[in-house]
Amino acid sequence: MTNITRLFDFPYHQLKEFDLEKSLVTKYKGEWIATSTKEYIEKANQISRGLLRLGVGPNDKVAVISMTNRTEWNIVDIGILQIGAQNVPVYPTISEEDYEYVLNHSESVYCFVSCTEVLGKVDAVKANIPSLKGVYSFDEIGSCQNWEEVLKLGEDDSNQDEVEKLKDAVKTDDLATIIYTSGTTGRPKGVMLTHRNIVSNAINSSVRFPIHDGEAKALSFLPVCHIYERMLIYLYQYRGVSIYFAESIEAISDNLKEVKPDVMTAVPRLLEKVYDKIYAKGAELTGIKKKLFFWALDLGLKYEPYGKNGWWYEFKLKIARKLIFVKWQEALGGNIKVVASGSAALQPRLARVFNAAGIPIMEGYGLTETSPVISVNDVRNNGMKIGTVGKLIPECEVKIAEDGEILAKGPNVMVGYYKDPEKTAEVLQDGYFHTGDIGELDNEGFLKITDRKKEMFKTSGGKYVAPQLIENEMKQSRFIEQIMVIGDGEKMPAALVQPNFEFVEDWAERHDLNLGNNAEEIVSNPKLVERIQEEIDTYNERFGKWEKIKRFELTPDVWSIDGGHLTPTMKLKRRVIKQKYIDLYNKIYEHNI
Repeated sequence: MTNITRLFDFPYHQLKEFDLEKSLVTKYKGEWIATSTKEYIEKANQISRGLLRLGVGPNDKVAVISMTNRTEWNIVDIGILQIGAQNVPVYPTISEEDYEYVLNHSESVYCFVSCTEVLGKVDAVKANIPSLKGVYSFDEIGSCQNWEEVLKLGEDDSNQDEVEKLKDAVKTDDLATIIYTSGTTGRPKGVMLTHRNIVSNAINSSVRFPIHDGEAKALSFLPVCHIYERMLIYLYQYRGVSIYFAESIEAISDNLKEVKPDVMTAVPRLLEKVYDKIYAKGAELTGIKKKLFFWALDLGLKYEPYGKNGWWYEFKLKIARKLIFVKWQEALGGNIKVVASGSAALQPRLARVFNAAGIPIMEGYGLTETSPVISVNDVRNNGMKIGTVGKLIPECEVKIAEDGEILAKGPNVMVGYYKDPEKTAEVLQDGYFHTGDIGELDNEGFLKITDRKKEMFKTSGGKYVAPQLIENEMKQSRFIEQIMVIGDGEKMPAALVQPNFEFVEDWAERHDLNLGNNAEEIVSNPKLVERIQEEIDTYNERFGKWEKIKRFELTPDVWSIDGGHLTPTMKLKRRVIKQKYIDLYNKIYEHNI
């Protein structure tokens, strides 16, 4: 087996072990076009040679900004890394101001963009980025040089010796990438990850993947600029998995049916949407079909792995899978062996119902700073426990601090924040990375996340409240799309709630209710407010007196990344949301404005 110590070793390992015809597959003009492992490496070498001719050398930074995952991204990635330069991936959806900040802070010398939308943002700020020498696009855009021009520059292989020398000079502890995390507050921080950080994480995470080497297909659609999907793309290359890149989030259901993947990644938000769609379809059924659907669903919600519910439950589950759940599997292509869920807490009911349906969803945990995986569930060998984020991956060590904070150590922990020794010193102490998450390790070695340390707050009565815990419970209600628990320094916890407008419309139709003509009218409709109060009362029963949500207000907007409510990884921007709805906040606490 090839010795893999640097990220660009992965495709060479794939060539030696699997030599795939379909290594990377992207859809162009309605047709899936495959790039073989051999072609992937040849093109990466062309990019390396072209970049050298453009004057790019070791430790230069090259930004890559793409709206979708695609073959070109990976070719450029390997091409950059092979010459000892660093790939700086940028979230395409951040503001122009943040583009300017990231490109200047990283001193990027070139930038690859996917499409006109990204190019527009770069063009708007490039005059303010002195280090930037040129921009190349993957799509054909008249006003921009195309990435194929760099490939063309590298067609002449007379400088391949130089590429080989630079490759040999790259050490495993050298910097590979700077990933700017969009913080919920303040400027993005540049997380510095080495080749060892990500290589070790891909290899150690791969032991939790129940797939056959060289035979599986993956569908990739979570943003590759995020370390989670990017690490998995290296993992797929390591295991000889053919990677198909989804066209867009909107095209996911079609792409799933076309590709029939064995493996994919997801965030809880996406799984919630899939579940809601399935539920809505079930609610439209009539007679015996409807009864069967809800019987299967109720059965699924009681699911415990490894036959813990006894033989009679398992017998009924077999029937439910044959009659109902097989259609769920077909909707995901029919071949799914594992869905890796990360980036936010997965509601236990979703883990139960999908696993019951024969769609193994394995929740994991990690941060950009840990490359990212710290722990992950594995359906094999009793390695899964619902409500936890699984057992630690090999070489990763965790200890729980006195205040409950999770501290992590291992080859996957970043070397620091770029140009920010103070912030680095805050989180890296005594060899441990301070995650900012509160959790516990049970006696079987399963890790459980209970809250974000920084997001905990104290009411004026001196009681600590963990908002995430309450939010994750409340979001199990189909009426509630998003919720933010508030109350720092106030007399009681309360909440700002964005209703699930799609579900609310269905509910109103079923009950013959006219809620109003627009979002403003809907959220102030007393019947809806009353119904959501019932939901909150139900979930409140699970919490201590000081934690219960005493009051709430509904917001008329859909909380989104573009609207500034959420980070690109769908986390709440608490400060922003509070500011946006300060009138509602003041109304709840009866503050005089």
